[in-house]
Amino acid sequence: RMSRHAKKLRDHDINPCLAETDATTKCMNDNNYNKDMCTDYFLKYKNCRKFWHGIMMQRKRNGVKPEMPSAEERKKILESTG
Repeated sequence: RMSRHAKKLRDHDINPCLAETDATTKCMNDNNYNKDMCTDYFLKYKNCRKFWHGIMMQRKRNGVKPEMPSAEERKKILESTG
């Protein structure tokens, strides 16, 4: 059974970087946990987190709820930013 916290991390509406998280985990598993082999994945994850954190802080400042856009909204945001 997954904890409530673990379930949240698996929720596309809460975790905008689920694909990056999974890709990083897979890379680590495939490469016997050699971080050096997965640098690109870590970078993509870090950039994803940084991007969505910025969006979230902007929404918070503007009083927009929820602070993290839904998966559907995020798709539109990504499409508009290219």
